[in-house]
Amino acid sequence: MSSEQDLGITASKEHETGEWYSQVVQKAGLADYAPMGGFIITRPRGYALWESIQDHLDGWFKQTGVKNAYFPVFIPESYLQQEKDIVEGFDPEVAWVTHGGYDELEERLAVRPTSESIITPYIAQWVRSHRDLPLRVNQWCSVVRWEATETKPFFRTKEFLWQEGHTAHHDREDAWDETILRLDQYERLYTDVLALPTLRGRKPAHDKFPGADTTTTLEALMPDGKSVQGCTSHHLGTSFAEAFDITYVDENEDEQTAHTTSWGLSWRALGATIMTHSDDQGLVLPPTIAPKQCVIVPIWQEETRQEVLGYAEELQAELEAAGIRVHLDDRDERNPGFKFNEWELKGVPVRFEIGPNEVENEEVTVVHRPDGETTVETLDNVAETAREHLDEVYAKLYVTAEQHLEENVRAAESREEILGTIGQHGGYVTTGWCGDQACETEIKDQIAAKIVMVPMDEEPIHDTCGICGEDAETTAYFAKSY
Repeated sequence: MSSEQDLGITASKEHETGEWYSQVVQKAGLADYAPMGGFIITRPRGYALWESIQDHLDGWFKQTGVKNAYFPVFIPESYLQQEKDIVEGFDPEVAWVTHGGYDELEERLAVRPTSESIITPYIAQWVRSHRDLPLRVNQWCSVVRWEATETKPFFRTKEFLWQEGHTAHHDREDAWDETILRLDQYERLYTDVLALPTLRGRKPAHDKFPGADTTTTLEALMPDGKSVQGCTSHHLGTSFAEAFDITYVDENEDEQTAHTTSWGLSWRALGATIMTHSDDQGLVLPPTIAPKQCVIVPIWQEETRQEVLGYAEELQAELEAAGIRVHLDDRDERNPGFKFNEWELKGVPVRFEIGPNEVENEEVTVVHRPDGETTVETLDNVAETAREHLDEVYAKLYVTAEQHLEENVRAAESREEILGTIGQHGGYVTTGWCGDQACETEIKDQIAAKIVMVPMDEEPIHDTCGICGEDAETTAYFAKSY
């Protein structure tokens, strides 16, 4: 039987980030490692976090004309080959099915690495007239990308959960508006739900989605100084429409080629949330996605047990009636200190402590998970008080993450300065960039940092490329990344 000490986190976030993160995910009951390498088992508490993200995004998608659908997990090889850029981009990542039972298949089937090549042909069938546009479909599913080697739950696994939206539009402008609308919704998720500030931009041409005109991204900075690609929204232009013959008849009875988009967010958003907010005591969650927002821990002696528990149950009922997700920990076999530590490990944002003094004074003691701040509140309007504390916890998480981001964006004017700054501090380093991939490669080969994004439209803030000295086309954000 494990000792109580084994239940806690034994690695340091600052000094052993990888081991610390693995312990948080497992000991907080979010995920376990699967028997085959590169896969994880998502436990109910971990899946509940993903469901919360689903609930928010799915509602926003539907408010803006998106309808959910589902397409097969297997994609015929001939479908992938209809868009050569996809084959070049995804072939090393694809898992192939070659047999059904004992019989060899006539055509190999890819386990979907993404679904453009299976969804786009059906969009082509569904679109005939300008009246059919815009057409917007989304699916919640998993994808498989076999290149993943070092497994980090929610960050990099061979199979992962995500949503992928696919749309068709009359023209380039409509498709671009769609691309930005979805990027806005993803940014809203990070800002208003996950308490994570992000940087917004686009991928350099050599790192965009295969076949895309433009790939936009949100980048989030992790505590270890690495960047996480938080989502992508792709303006695909007409490349997929031409490959799969998505055409429509316009108002003048002329045939036109549609413009398409695709956009997706995976459970990597959970990994970023967990790593950013959690600490050496365990998981820290924003109240917005926490399966339980508050835990009530009654503290009694035998002679006060009945009145303390009765008071706690009344508090629980009032909070639940107000829609607050609350748990009453009335276990006899565990002492209050153990309960405090356990719920801190599991990331419950707010703890209510109730003992005989609180009962006598009609009060509650409120403790914030992120920093242990403790206040005593009256029982009057306790649900409203609880909401205020949950809002305070969220604000604390966001401000801390925002400060970390702001302090870790640094400018550099030369190759040596880029390398030295990333090597010493991590984070993002901005520099002028001429647009030549060779300049990125020079940095990447020496320090494993790459251009994670460039600004959308802004004029470059540097006159010359920090690597080769030629005129700068844009500003590049270099970082090491997950």
